[in-house]
Amino acid sequence: MNKLRIGTCSWKYPSWEGLVYSPGVENYLQEYSRKYLTVEIDQWFWSLFPSNKIRLPDPGDVRKYRDSVPETFRFSVNIPNSITLTNGHAKEKSSLGPKNRLFLSRELFSEFLTTLEPLERTLGPLIFQFEYLNRQKMESQETFERTLTEFRKGLPFGRQYALEIRNGNYMNERFLDYLLDQEWDPVFLQGYWMPPVINLWRKMERRIRAFSTIIFRLHGTGREAIEEETGKVWNQIVISREKELADIAGIVSHLAADGKEIYINVNNHFEGSAPLTIDRFMKFFQP
Repeated sequence: MNKLRIGTCSWKYPSWEGLVYSPGVENYLQEYSRKYLTVEIDQWFWSLFPSNKIRLPDPGDVRKYRDSVPETFRFSVNIPNSITLTNGHAKEKSSLGPKNRLFLSRELFSEFLTTLEPLERTLGPLIFQFEYLNRQKMESQETFERTLTEFRKGLPFGRQYALEIRNGNYMNERFLDYLLDQEWDPVFLQGYWMPPVINLWRKMERRIRAFSTIIFRLHGTGREAIEEETGKVWNQIVISREKELADIAGIVSHLAADGKEIYINVNNHFEGSAPLTIDRFMKFFQP
């Protein structure tokens, strides 16, 4: 049985008219869910602001999202950065902000989960996205793992918890063993500071195959350049990453054959248009 779910990071793009949406459509998500089986909600990640005010999901939005999709649909949700940032916002980019008192707060996470209750039947992986952790923010990989272990002990059972790191030197065999032992689903990020997914596969295929659920996020190298090139109109490919798509599709084909549950979350910033990238990916995928 094919357990591949491929979708996009967010869905609120008028420039997808003709690719995903009909002219004049009012409920983007409802129409989106007729084409794709999953979407990543990244809007709730941005929750910690310079004023140190915390913003959690609006209950009305959560109910609207639930009512817009069938029960076979799945949301993957980015956990608020008020939980995953070690430090708050600094006044200057070159300086370190104050310690975030809510870093890995079980209380805040519990409050966040409560806001998601209407999504219960359609809730997929909960993604903890960590920034690049330099030594000022996290002493070592060992310290990070130890801190996560304490946090993981208090999390409710029956959820899918996924972990994304942006330290390439952390992504090693020991770390994958740690994730498996602690029951975290791995997130493999294609882009930013991380090594290409194909390189990780070649080095650690056996360990990657040990997980039952695996998430891939296709993000590219950054935001600013491609946003300038597209003018934030996301309806065409402006940077071709065909070789990367072919490599990842090959990996996913192997994992799908093993019966793994796979999520692929595609960002507009990867090539210029997430829906078109998905079309290109599926040409390489061999179910």
